Amino acid sequence: MRIMYDGTNFRGWQTQTAGRSVQADLISALKDRGISHPNLTGSGRTDAGVHAIANYAHFDYKGKMTSQQLLLALNSKLASDLKITGIWQVADSFNARYSATSRTYIYLLARKRTPLNRLYTGFIPGKEIKIEDLKAMSEVMKGSHNFTSLSKNNPAIPNHICNISSFTIKEIQGKIGFKITADRFLHHMVRRIVGTMVNLSQKGLGVETLKQILEEQNARQRLVLTAPAQGLYLYNVHYPDLKLEDYPYNNFLAN
Repeated sequence: MRIMYDGTNFRGWQTQTAGRSVQADLISALKDRGISHPNLTGSGRTDAGVHAIANYAHFDYKGKMTSQQLLLALNSKLASDLKITGIWQVADSFNARYSATSRTYIYLLARKRTPLNRLYTGFIPGKEIKIEDLKAMSEVMKGSHNFTSLSKNNPAIPNHICNISSFTIKEIQGKIGFKITADRFLHHMVRRIVGTMVNLSQKGLGVETLKQILEEQNARQRLVLTAPAQGLYLYNVHYPDLKLEDYPYNNFLAN
């Protein structure tokens, strides 16, 4: 299944002991349709407040409803901030997490904070952000690097090497859009990349300082800043072996 959600009122993807989660709401909808043990596995975890344009999950289903019937039946049980936008039958070997070859995130950063954009864009107060600084630093990020400095420390994950294959930045009506594709992402990695690049730009620092931060491999580097969760969107998860129909949100940053 492909899922879209507004992360404002969720504690994140993963089922929690308290508070709403995307996974728990989906499992509840499946159970309401008589699917007691769906084995719902997501492509990855999004944090509290983070949105998704296209997240994916797989589950076990042996009933008689078609994919379209199941789509309509499950959506009727979901709140308005969560929607399943597609369901497909896949091979038993498919895994929503491990079959993915890359993921794409978008971060929207507002130049000005307003009551109407506070839930769907990030905002970092300070001096004027120079778009040319951000674009120059984005070039440094491309390729394979150790992102220890730009991710939350997690001793359970010893490998911090990620390969960023695409990183584009454009300004859209007072919002700066960051679009990043990589083979894998670490915890808080996108938010720390964005926050740190903005912080360096505001301080009059740039490419050379960013290179030093990467080389230090220090998760507590003082110039590293984590951008707010509200501006982050899981844009897509890439499965080269699946042929999915065109998705109307594929051009989210086109305008």
